[in-house]
Amino acid sequence: MSHRKKLPIGIQTFAEIRQEGHYYVDKTPHVLRLIDEGKYYFLSRPRRFGKSLLLDTIAELFEGRRELFQGLHAERHWDWSQTYPVIRISFSDGVLRSQQALEQKIRELLRAQQERHDIECRNTSISGWLAELIQELHEQSGQRVVVLIDEYDKPILDNITEPEIARQMRDGLRDLYSVLKGQDAHIKFALLTGVSKFSKVSLFSGLNNLRDITVSAAYSAICGYTDEDVDQVFAPELPGLDRDEIRRWYNGYNWTGTSVYNPFDLLLLFQERQFKPYWFETGTPTFLVELLMQRQTFTPELGQWVTMDSLLSTFDVDEISSEALLFQSGYLTIGSQFKMGARTEYTLKYPNQEVEASLNGVLLQALTARSTETARQSGRLYRLLLANDFAGLQALFTAFFASIPNDWYRSNKIASYEGYYASVFYSHFAALGLDIRLEDVTNQGRIDMTVLFNGNVYLFEFKVVELLPEGRALQQIKDRGYADKYRARDETIHLIGVEFSKERRSVVGFEVETLAAGACEERHPGLPLVGRSGKVSFL
Repeated sequence: MSHRKKLPIGIQTFAEIRQEGHYYVDKTPHVLRLIDEGKYYFLSRPRRFGKSLLLDTIAELFEGRRELFQGLHAERHWDWSQTYPVIRISFSDGVLRSQQALEQKIRELLRAQQERHDIECRNTSISGWLAELIQELHEQSGQRVVVLIDEYDKPILDNITEPEIARQMRDGLRDLYSVLKGQDAHIKFALLTGVSKFSKVSLFSGLNNLRDITVSAAYSAICGYTDEDVDQVFAPELPGLDRDEIRRWYNGYNWTGTSVYNPFDLLLLFQERQFKPYWFETGTPTFLVELLMQRQTFTPELGQWVTMDSLLSTFDVDEISSEALLFQSGYLTIGSQFKMGARTEYTLKYPNQEVEASLNGVLLQALTARSTETARQSGRLYRLLLANDFAGLQALFTAFFASIPNDWYRSNKIASYEGYYASVFYSHFAALGLDIRLEDVTNQGRIDMTVLFNGNVYLFEFKVVELLPEGRALQQIKDRGYADKYRARDETIHLIGVEFSKERRSVVGFEVETLAAGACEERHPGLPLVGRSGKVSFL
């Protein structure tokens, strides 16, 4: 086994990684393919996914620093006799809050590039300055120019809750980016990266020749680490860590090709040796959660959202689709796709346990406005499942829903009582990071949910009734044969029907029927003996 190297946590400089003995996953095969296939590109990826490092790698390649690429794919496949001038613009630093601040920032960036290349530009307008810079560099070097723009959308996203300011940022950036199309004769290669994909009409109306590789299968792994990367490059870090848990916690981001891990998560895991939501904790999705609540989002459907390709790119200051926001920010990823002539239908899913558990934990707090209490509830829920204490489970949810103020869910932005109760119920389990399978999700608030945990299979059917328990929830589980697909697991299966009263605003029905594995019988704590098809009712 190879020796351990330094972990490049937070390092976005290719030269530092290569010169100081850090791990590096070779992305140069993707880079060379990009250069070979085209000229103008756009790529969006969630935060902390290695976009800045990718751009820095491309810059070093074009500037001919061969020594940095020793042993990499590019060393043997790149023409090192040619070098190209590179213009690098990044909006990653600082937060801009006005049109004037944006203009000042752009001028500072252009001035830095001008001084870096020892060129004196005469134009004073931003568009004229950039155009002259490109032209002068081409003339000075005899080679066309490479333009790399990082975090192209950050000034807009930093002001997304202030639409008027965000529009000013968008318009100012559009004036800058539109220069590139007119300089085609002087440009060798151009790549813009960011978190979001704003519609071409709003931001790229003057640059309609960009190839968007965000959901290109060939470039799904251009940022991030693949399973193969983890096993080969990071092999020295794996001893002592459960490989399957690494996959479950952090793998799963997909853009129609190879699935990848977020680099930030894995590097922190290898450093700390503990499974934690490292990536999720670096950014609080306050705006996202507020938007989901305002739009009456039914939380159980998030993990299996179906959307069209057009909606994933419907993102602008005045039109932000929930699908696009969740997808582009990294809280949902592509699970599958279905081609329909010229259109593509995508099914979105949570990428991994980290995101599903963490996002549902935040959503649960928003649904109940009781962060401290929900944290305690989660601990109790986990312990009750460990003990198969169904009486305690019923008491937990009965007490929890009874404690919610009457006017809270009336003012909460979920479309119906059914949707509200189902969202809270589901998010309680999802926030624990349990293995959850949803059989049936509807906007009427019904969820058929399977939880696989601790050698048990829990099949939940959730219904809202008018006043008194009706017993239909448990019966539906049996009528639809939900247990059949899990019998081969040879684990104890618990059928659990849960009914909430719309009038009482509480749990009124909680029926449990256990199908014990093999011929064994099990006794629930404090409850009668339950055999292969015993039944316990709580009314």
